[in-house]
Amino acid sequence: MEILASMGGNASWLLGYLVPFLFVLTIVVFFHELGHFWVARRAGVKVVAFSVGFGPEIVGFNDRHGTRWRLSAIPLGGYVKFLGDDNAASTPDRGALDSMSEEDRRGSFFHKPVGARAAIVAAGPIANFILAVVIFAGLFMTVGRQVTTPQVDAVQAGSAAERAGFQPNDLILTIDGTPIDSFGDMQRIVSTKADQKLAIEVERGGQRLTLEATPDRREITDSFGNVQRIGVLGISRNTAGGQVKTERFGPVEAVGMATKEVWFIVDRTFSYLGGVVTGRESADQLGGPIRIAQVSGQVATFGFAALLQLAAVLSVSIGLLNLFPVPLLDGGHLLFYAIEALRGRPLSERAQEVGFRIGLALVLMLMLFATWNDILSISKS
Repeated sequence: MEILASMGGNASWLLGYLVPFLFVLTIVVFFHELGHFWVARRAGVKVVAFSVGFGPEIVGFNDRHGTRWRLSAIPLGGYVKFLGDDNAASTPDRGALDSMSEEDRRGSFFHKPVGARAAIVAAGPIANFILAVVIFAGLFMTVGRQVTTPQVDAVQAGSAAERAGFQPNDLILTIDGTPIDSFGDMQRIVSTKADQKLAIEVERGGQRLTLEATPDRREITDSFGNVQRIGVLGISRNTAGGQVKTERFGPVEAVGMATKEVWFIVDRTFSYLGGVVTGRESADQLGGPIRIAQVSGQVATFGFAALLQLAAVLSVSIGLLNLFPVPLLDGGHLLFYAIEALRGRPLSERAQEVGFRIGLALVLMLMLFATWNDILSISKS
């Protein structure tokens, strides 16, 4: 009850957090499962059920192909169940497979060639990446993005920028070879590179100089009270007097920028995980469903476009997470299929069963750890 009270009570929590959370998660899960579904249908696999959510069915219907489309009670994921599946994790029902008729075998997922099975499994994460590109591109075309030239107006005393030799009126051109088009581009790169040396090319008085700077790691609290540890240089830009402009882009340019945006999220994710492994980053930044709900509610206050942007970011994250080679996730299935392709035959039932149990344990531990982080984060806010 203390957590709910901190969120403003049950009613406001429902409207302010749960509704945006369900909107974002439903979009992401639906398109992930739609990827599996679409490729499976084209591979001739019979789809028994398409569910958004787990647990008891709330509402559903059967289509003309016999697939049961359902909305289920626990909105923390979803699944597509194929003919021959034993459960939502697509583990095979050996008894059903052995007793199948020839006609059922033609529609069974597990009787398809390994290449077809791999394509069906990979289609889910790929659909997430495509969804993110579509959302980002649509936002770049319609809402646009705010752009401020990457010029230094002030250098904070004692900052990383002062130590590196930055001066007012420096124009930032590149960071580690990456072209910088706006002050926001610079901030985003620097924020992910705390304690890492950067080669920053600037233009000063008509000449090009390369400065070496190591962003300081600082804790930043946003307007919602969320604490983030990011890298900062200690430079600022004056945004008054019409310095900020909004740019909108055509379809081709927007898709290219959207693809770069997706790649940035992927690169940032791997960089963060690598930092956790090496001890440069803290694992307390990992969040679960509670934090997603909290962030969804906070982002929704900025408008529908911001909520769509969050859906795109979450879509990339879920697509990437599902590609990790952990049994139970899509990446684990792809790992098994790669081994099958190399061996010429699948792993034994026992080996697969052990793999799925290990995968389940890992996923549950990750969920518990992320949820614990969420609870600690909320209790501190």
